[in-house]
Amino acid sequence: MKHVVSVSLGSSQRNRSVQTSFAGVPFCVERVGTDGDVRKAGELIASYDAKVDAIGLGGVDRYLVAGGRRYELRDAARMASNAEKTPVVDGSGIKLVLEPLLLRRLVEQGELEVEGKGVLLMSAVDRPGMAETFPSLGGKVVYGDLLYAVGVPIPLRTLRQVAAVAAIFLPVLCRLPMSVLYPTGKQQESTKTKHARYFEEADIIAGDFQFIRRYMPEDMNGKVVVTNTTRTGDVEELRKRGAAKLITMTPSFSGESFGANVMEGVLVALAEKQPEEMTEADYLRLAEEVNWRPGVTDLS
Repeated sequence: MKHVVSVSLGSSQRNRSVQTSFAGVPFCVERVGTDGDVRKAGELIASYDAKVDAIGLGGVDRYLVAGGRRYELRDAARMASNAEKTPVVDGSGIKLVLEPLLLRRLVEQGELEVEGKGVLLMSAVDRPGMAETFPSLGGKVVYGDLLYAVGVPIPLRTLRQVAAVAAIFLPVLCRLPMSVLYPTGKQQESTKTKHARYFEEADIIAGDFQFIRRYMPEDMNGKVVVTNTTRTGDVEELRKRGAAKLITMTPSFSGESFGANVMEGVLVALAEKQPEEMTEADYLRLAEEVNWRPGVTDLS
């Protein structure tokens, strides 16, 4: 049995372990939260090194991407450095390669309508594949990087703006604690509505669920939420707020989904490669082998 563990800066209340199989190979897939404790996360990664097949970085991106440039976050790099033998992934391959493909398939299959729709993408630098794909499908996109990650009340509406802002802010922001940029620990257990106007104007809310959960308004009536890492309680919360549909880009297990880093860990473990050795062809081939399908839940 292969073993993939996501060590997350998120809440330990969201821990989960599942035994399943991918491409006929048995897997134990596990998520362990550290409530925002970077040191504890590093110690856990060191304890799993050489004992599991892949380690995911949860609640943190190692790399943010904009304008063809890749920016490395200091906290994530420190966490990853605790593993010397086991591959460490942050979900970048899934976000760059598979999410664009899955979005297009969802549109082709009639599960998602994008053309002419308003889209709020919580962070373009976290979801570079989505950031490029939504406008190419005809969506009218607002990128929430300044609104929700930086706290500057300015919506970004083009990828050129995202790249320019990233070049200014990310060299500095990447040195800050992850808790400044992203909801970690107990922040993941509460909602603090922020810039509700952009939620209200959008038909589709997309991106990391912890960003969405942290800042969404009480009224999500008719919204389509495109995300991942949802639990049963999250689904019920979206239903209570009136959301129409939930689409998770990673496969669902009993109605719940893991993060991109976990599923990238599964693919890397199957390939028996280091993440830097993985090619686009590897991701596409393995996604077909495991019969990767997004989860689609009608909330109405």
